[in-house]
Amino acid sequence: MSHEHKRNGFSQNYGSEHEHQEHNHTECSCGHEHHAHNHEECGCDHSHHEHVAPEPYALCTVCGLPMDECTCYLSQSAPDKQIYILENLGCANCASKMEARIRELPEVEDATIIYATKQLRITAHQSEDLLPRLQEICSSIESEVTVVPRAKGTKEESTVIFLVENVDCANCAAKMEQRIRALPGVSSATLTFATKQLKVTGQTPLRLLSQIQDICSSIESGVIVTSRDSANPRREMTAKKANGNLKDGIEIGIGAVLFVAGLLLQNSYASASVAALLLSYVALGGRIVLTALKNLSKGQIFDENFLMSLATLAAIAIADYKEAVGVMLFYRIGELFEHIAVERSRNQIMDAVDMRPEVVNLEMGDGSIQVIPAREAQPGDILLVRPGDRIPLDGTVAEGESRIDTSPVTGEPVPVKAGPGSEVISGCVNTSGQLKIRVEKPLEESMVTRILDSVENAAASKPRIDRFITKFARVYTPLVVGLALGTAVIPSLFTGNWNHWIYTAITFLVISCPCALVLSVPLAFFSGIGAGSKRGILFKGGVSLEAMKNVKAIVMDKTGTITKGNFVLQKAVPLGDLTEDELLALSASCELSSTHPIGTSITNAASERNLSVVRPDAVKELSGKGICAALPQGEVLCGNRKLMEEYHVDLSGYVKEDYGTEVLTALNGKLAGYLIIADTIKEEAKDAIQSLKKYHITTAMLTGDSTGSAEAVGKATGIDEVHARLLPQDKLTKLQEIRKKHGGVMFVGDGINDAPVLAGADVGAAMGSGADAAIEAADVVFMTSSMEAIPQSIAIAKATGTIAMQNVVFALAVKILVMILGLAGFANMWMAVFADTGVAMLCVLNAIRILYKK
Repeated sequence: MSHEHKRNGFSQNYGSEHEHQEHNHTECSCGHEHHAHNHEECGCDHSHHEHVAPEPYALCTVCGLPMDECTCYLSQSAPDKQIYILENLGCANCASKMEARIRELPEVEDATIIYATKQLRITAHQSEDLLPRLQEICSSIESEVTVVPRAKGTKEESTVIFLVENVDCANCAAKMEQRIRALPGVSSATLTFATKQLKVTGQTPLRLLSQIQDICSSIESGVIVTSRDSANPRREMTAKKANGNLKDGIEIGIGAVLFVAGLLLQNSYASASVAALLLSYVALGGRIVLTALKNLSKGQIFDENFLMSLATLAAIAIADYKEAVGVMLFYRIGELFEHIAVERSRNQIMDAVDMRPEVVNLEMGDGSIQVIPAREAQPGDILLVRPGDRIPLDGTVAEGESRIDTSPVTGEPVPVKAGPGSEVISGCVNTSGQLKIRVEKPLEESMVTRILDSVENAAASKPRIDRFITKFARVYTPLVVGLALGTAVIPSLFTGNWNHWIYTAITFLVISCPCALVLSVPLAFFSGIGAGSKRGILFKGGVSLEAMKNVKAIVMDKTGTITKGNFVLQKAVPLGDLTEDELLALSASCELSSTHPIGTSITNAASERNLSVVRPDAVKELSGKGICAALPQGEVLCGNRKLMEEYHVDLSGYVKEDYGTEVLTALNGKLAGYLIIADTIKEEAKDAIQSLKKYHITTAMLTGDSTGSAEAVGKATGIDEVHARLLPQDKLTKLQEIRKKHGGVMFVGDGINDAPVLAGADVGAAMGSGADAAIEAADVVFMTSSMEAIPQSIAIAKATGTIAMQNVVFALAVKILVMILGLAGFANMWMAVFADTGVAMLCVLNAIRILYKK
């Protein structure tokens, strides 16, 4: 007889001398898998059966392997759908690599990583060591990632965007983000200081609004958190900000008058001078001191308010009233200018990318025009667009003719003609005639909203240097405060000159605020994202922008990227009994269901000649080779040499042409002739390749086309490396070889077959005219089909990286210099304030330079 041993739900039979009921060790959690034991040891209370374990070296009767190595249960048990949370996932490209590696696991049938929600969704057979292997894969690609199973029964996660009004401190924003991320039910949270938007992913994030408000208010008073409305809220927020700046200006004005009065009275009326200076301090620093006390009661020690309060009150304690008030005045003025500079730079960037209309002109049934909010317009509505107006929503022209300036969206400088039936996208400008447009997509789905969402999501994706600076700031401030305390106490104990060393320590306290550091980097990357958007280049994150500046090689697909993709039949050459037209008609019939540009060019050529084309009874498409079709004449093959060789077609009578793409046609196993198809190289391709060489970037082309055609394109454009006759799966292998040879690699493509290569590259870029799958997999999307966008994107990425590094180096250098001068006795508190607010303002101005870079 036999008994069963269960492993993860899969039963195997083992020889046994006794018949008994099987006991599953996993049911009683005894952990005794390789020996027999009694019920007293186990405590399972299964008195109706006895414990007999299989021998430790029992073999599986299916595969013959020891049970410890057997994986037969994978094919017997039904796969489960499982969801994991990838905590600390911060790289979209890394997520693609993780997904590819996880799919290779034997028990995994399917795996998808949703970067926006940081979810890993897999369909897999049960396996005890699956989670450790998932963790090993993810941490090997991005070290900080932690894989956590999502608890069963939890609700689907959603993402909500909140507006965080009145947040003026970049370091405070980083603290808010950290605290919000720790809330129960929150899987990810990103507060983008540049846009004042908080993106929260979790279970019912809207219910957390009150907790989020409490966290933000405890860190920076006056902050208001609201849910983002689909309408444009920026005008209202700008008005509120202007009122706040006016209030600050009044406080600074009153404080400045009292400060000047105190200086004028100091020689003749000393007591009145002190009183005026103290009143000036109350006007200038009262709110800051009160905020510091509130934050102190909540455990917020190392914030700007506390540091400035401590520094100036310490100056008052050593009777240096003029210095204390003057520094507070200078600090408030610098802070006001910094806020104005940040707000203006933010508005400049958002003005460049936020093209959403507030209202539209709706044509009513009686022909009258009514102005309604843009968000109320629905598909099917007719909108009036006058000359000079932007196209408000995506749609089609119902009436009128005009020329459309697409440069705000695509960067293309030449206007395009539009008439009845033409598709138009929102954000473009109607330059001449009046148009009536039928709405196809509502505001939230139109191009203007998609562009804005792309930019905002990109800003929320933080590059490595930004994450490093945020972590550095957490260490920097306590370190400098500790240094200030040591400077105040240790030298004073030896010299007895307490006033001098306390004053030096005060300068350290002012310098210890990291706002210039925390502010400058994200604003630089946000400016880079905005600059790209103005040119029709959508970066999907700061991570991709950062990776692009380190690219050493750019690999491109040929068709649709380097060439226009408008293949044209050059000639048809029959080799048997068929005429030229008969060969073309036969080939067109075979290619009738093909969506490939080459197939389309053949069917178009047949249509132009008014040839009779027959739809095949059956079609079989062989990836990277061609098509096999069943026609009344017999079996027809239409494709390349690989297809002919696979079907053993004799090619001895065929001589390859020197140019174009060959399409061989065989009828009933015999070569019937061939067609020559040629593509057109884009006019700007050669100049774009030359521009890339200025950055010392190697260029390469991957194509499934023939070697002769590929080399002709490479020679005409100046591409360094040409790799031809590649199947879709070969492109990824070749890409990896190029990465090993040159370093960081960027791939540019537009086809659906390019999606795996786009995901596998360090940076994937898709032409906006390409397939949706390619655009979805890409890190960068070029809204234009022009190759000029490639060197432009590299220039923006390198400029952004340079500006971010300039800001970091400049801010740190000034702070360190003032520290050294302070220890040497040459620096004062005024210099320390400049090292804080002055440097921050200069970094902001430096960050937005890229918006004006041509």
